Amino acid sequence: MTKVDFYILPSADPSARLDFACKLTEKAWRMGHRIYLHCSDAAQRDDLDARLWAFKGETFVPHGPAESEPEGLIVLGLGDDCGQHQDLLVNLDLKVPAFASKFARVAEVVVEDPVIRAAARESFRFYREQGYPLQDHRLQRL
Repeated sequence: MTKVDFYILPSADPSARLDFACKLTEKAWRMGHRIYLHCSDAAQRDDLDARLWAFKGETFVPHGPAESEPEGLIVLGLGDDCGQHQDLLVNLDLKVPAFASKFARVAEVVVEDPVIRAAARESFRFYREQGYPLQDHRLQRL
């Protein structure tokens, strides 16, 4: 069954979600995981793409948009199709994607922004009602 982790950040800045997603993605990639970053729209995907290129100057994290069928382990996607990815889903959308149950793990990244927190609460309720094992990680610093 899919395991769901909520990472609760000590920031109200929505861009902190993307920065943390980059850190989480790099760590998971180094551990050999295949990562699907689910974005809410093309603007967020493009922002995340730029951050993955620049967040650590000395580190290359191979990634690409889903439609280009990247050969790396990290895919940035939109919409209702995650392709063949089934390892780690980092969900940056405000709703649970229909394909979440295809993954071994789901990471939800939450900041103190009221809209994002409200959406995260709805997601938490959904996962709990579906019987997914849940874990929250309240980070003290970024």
